[in-house]
Parts: sequence; C-alpha cells; structure tokens
Amino acid sequence: AGDPWPVEDVVPDGEEQDRLPLRKLRLLGNSEELRGLLLNPHLRQLLLTVDQAEDKSSLMKKYMQEPLFVEFADCCLRIVEPPEKENILPE
Repeated sequence: AGDPWPVEDVVPDGEEQDRLPLRKLRLLGNSEELRGLLLNPHLRQLLLTVDQAEDKSSLMKKYMQEPLFVEFADCCLRIVEPPEKENILPE
C-alpha cells in the first residue's frame, strides 16, 4: 500500500527536493531516540522559535552552531537517510 498522500499530490512539481514522503515522516514519529531528544525543554524552545520566525534561514544557520540542535538534526537525518554500510570491513 502506498502513502495516502503521495508527494506528487501535495507538493508542486519541482519543489519536492526538500520534502519527505509520508512513510519517512512516520519513521521520525516512531523513533525512540528522537522522542528522547524532544523531551529537552531547550531543544523544544529552539524548534518553536524556528517555527515562528520570519527569517527561518538565518536562524537555522545560527542554531546549526548549537550542539543540541545539531544532535537533533543528525538524529533526524540518520532516521530518514540511514548511513550506507559501504566501507565496513567484514569480520
């Protein structure tokens, strides 16, 4: 079964490069590691500030200097784009 809302139906042509299909968003929602990070009130405040900001781009550049925010971003990326297992030597 496919996603109920495929990205083609939600995002105009040419704008899907920064979008995730619903199935990958569900992976984020099911991650215990991510849930644990989101218990941190400081991280929650950072995310709320970004969400409400007029100039999200410059704020994101600033927050990417904060270790907690980088940890959050790295966690999200590991979930939606797991690292490939190339360059791992067999035991």
